[in-house]
Amino acid sequence: MAGNTEPLSPRAKLAVTAGKAAAAVSRAAGRGSGSVIGGKVALRLDPDLLGALAQHLDVVLVSATNGKTTTTRLIAEALRASGPVVSNALGANMPAGITSALAGGSDAKYGVIEVDEKYLAGVARDVTPKVIALLNLSRDQLDRAAETRMLAEKWREGLQGSKAVIVANCDDPLIVWSASSSQNVVWVAAGQEWKDDAWSCPSCGGVMQRPGDDWFCGECGFRRPTPSWVLSGDHVLDPHGSAWPIHLQLPGRANKANAATSAAVAAVFGVPPQVALERMYQVQAVAGRYDVVNFMGRELRLLLAKNPAGWLETFSLIDPPPTPVILSVNARGADGTDTSWLWDVDYPRLAGHPIFVIGDRKLDLAVRLEVAGLDFRVCETLDEAVQLAPPGQIELIANYTAFQDVRRRVGN
Repeated sequence: MAGNTEPLSPRAKLAVTAGKAAAAVSRAAGRGSGSVIGGKVALRLDPDLLGALAQHLDVVLVSATNGKTTTTRLIAEALRASGPVVSNALGANMPAGITSALAGGSDAKYGVIEVDEKYLAGVARDVTPKVIALLNLSRDQLDRAAETRMLAEKWREGLQGSKAVIVANCDDPLIVWSASSSQNVVWVAAGQEWKDDAWSCPSCGGVMQRPGDDWFCGECGFRRPTPSWVLSGDHVLDPHGSAWPIHLQLPGRANKANAATSAAVAAVFGVPPQVALERMYQVQAVAGRYDVVNFMGRELRLLLAKNPAGWLETFSLIDPPPTPVILSVNARGADGTDTSWLWDVDYPRLAGHPIFVIGDRKLDLAVRLEVAGLDFRVCETLDEAVQLAPPGQIELIANYTAFQDVRRRVGN
């Protein structure tokens, strides 16, 4: 638990040293940050290392299908008002990446950790978190993460009996189902734009009724809990009913929702909403997301969207037509190799935009856009797409590895 500052065992120290050395070799070879390989080496030498590294920290875990990395960053900024923070800010969110991040935080007071949905229960067991933030669950990487209802059930079982405060989105029935086995839940009305994974009741399988912002199951009575924190336009309402303005440099309604959840998490640690929200304003971009870069004499805004819910949120924040849009989709290991999710994305929303398609799976995407009745051009490279795009800032939307490819090409 936090406050326990027992020194690391000789084995743990050796594991940390070996992990840092492996990471340094990986960086020197130009293979990325080295955090994952470093963590893997360290955990191989000491399988209990994650718990040992977290013992002196007040830990926050953040998990969701969308918004994990941004919310982790916002919470970390808010908590820095109260002490030093260690965080896996670059999004390496499986046990190896988390271990690497914590190995660099011996002087920190807080650990703010993004966790891949599949690993949440295991990491929560290892690090005894004080708070767990649950944002949303929707279909994603069907070849890897399984169906959302199964994931919600795993969370529900894994979090049962946890002493952590669960800060959870009451507008997502799957999140409510996951959190409702816990003793201490703070409900946040953060909204739910994507509802296609939440029409059947996770408790009994009945049909969900969704009048306005409310929801309930007409068969078993499972229903939306009353929130303590509410996102209301450009403000967050705290449990006392006070309205605090949200000023962000990050665009879109989804990021206001992330800020509302982050304010609720910060409050558990005694950081007032005004202080937390003011600190969040400093965040301009998150691991390249939302950055505007200059490339080949053009301005490109880099946007990440990995699944249908993420694409829907992203479409809501791009500039209107005739702004040109470049779409890039890959299907490598980190993306999930199944691209059937493309058919669930509401691409007709892009009508009127000049559209350019790149990426490993550009032809899969082209078929989808063709069926949607959109005008588009398939390009071999980012450079070709930028050259062909009409004047104005270009919106570039890419899934995970495609986004990393773009960042490397533009030197971001």
